[in-house]
Amino acid sequence: MKKTDSIRITILIDNQAGTGLVAEHGFSLWIEAGDRHVLFDTGQGPAFLHNVQRLDIPLEKTDVLVLSHGHYDHTGGMDAVLRNAPKMRIILHPNAVVPRYRIFSDGQAKSIGMPSSAATVLNRLPDNKIQWSMRTSCFAPFFRVTGPIPRETLFEQGENDLSLDQSGDTPDLIEDDQALLIETASGLIVCAGCAHSGLINTLNYARALSGISRIRAVIGGFHLLNADDQRIQSTLAELKTLAPEFLVPCHCTGERPMQALQAAFGNRVQLGRSGAIFEF
Repeated sequence: MKKTDSIRITILIDNQAGTGLVAEHGFSLWIEAGDRHVLFDTGQGPAFLHNVQRLDIPLEKTDVLVLSHGHYDHTGGMDAVLRNAPKMRIILHPNAVVPRYRIFSDGQAKSIGMPSSAATVLNRLPDNKIQWSMRTSCFAPFFRVTGPIPRETLFEQGENDLSLDQSGDTPDLIEDDQALLIETASGLIVCAGCAHSGLINTLNYARALSGISRIRAVIGGFHLLNADDQRIQSTLAELKTLAPEFLVPCHCTGERPMQALQAAFGNRVQLGRSGAIFEF
């Protein structure tokens, strides 16, 4: 992978938002690297075009849309994207399109998969516009998708309230979860949608795939919202060993884990929000 020093990342969608922008429970990044324009996730949808317009994002220049996984809060803006960027292609895992549910304590099921509007748009695309991400691949000289991420840590376990059916009989392991990696001359930038595979699993795999040990930045959802104290402390201990230079926790990280990250890493942590821009 060719190294590049010209990277600009804008948070389009996050649970928090800057002045004049809309917040929603979702996530999306706009990435400019050299002459490449990459979109990573699309939020739930309602806030997407508003924030794109306010931030003056040239959506029509999108080369590739990478979907981290198939949940509604990461795929809901796909129809808006394709209306404005008809030349782009999409990279996603085949499981991103399967129905999926959250099962509540009373047995009720809520659909949390890709919205029908997004699935309809995807079904209309020609085959050459879709890349099914079954394994790691490089789609530009300095971009890589991880594909499915091995789950090797003992403390990063899946959620027991997610299912592939409304009865709750088939656990959803979110096997479509993947991260986006960007190689720079001074280290690796890791973009995570929700890190359902575990933040540490994601970072360890990113380093193994890229051959780059130095982590320059981690931006995205760390999925620690419902983590207990033991998992939070184990995550912090592993992060101290990995020594990322910059952390931008967003979306599903959770307020208490964000505070723990700030206490542990100080000014190396900047909390995410829609409209935040990072240049490398």
